[in-house]
Amino acid sequence: MIKPIDTKKQALIVKNVLAACKDINKLNKTGYDYLYNCSGFIAHYDINGFKAHYSNNNLQSDIERFSKQNQWSNFRAGENNSEYYHSKRDVYNKILGEICAY
Repeated sequence: MIKPIDTKKQALIVKNVLAACKDINKLNKTGYDYLYNCSGFIAHYDINGFKAHYSNNNLQSDIERFSKQNQWSNFRAGENNSEYYHSKRDVYNKILGEICAY
């Protein structure tokens, strides 16, 4: 079983991804590891390739565009790894909520 993302790490991911939306060069390993494992994002080989891609493309727009496919709604409570995928959903939705706030 995969352990859910704890609240401390969730906060770090959200903070970093929001910073990267404003300046992709602020993306760190924590934010990158989260994003490239979300639906719609590809690893671009490594973090530098990801940054290069998003220096010419809008990360915030892609986060918004891929929101429906990053809800992990195919996992129901009690199913194997559902808590992990629901914690990923929670992180994604916190990012979306903050994006909509600015």
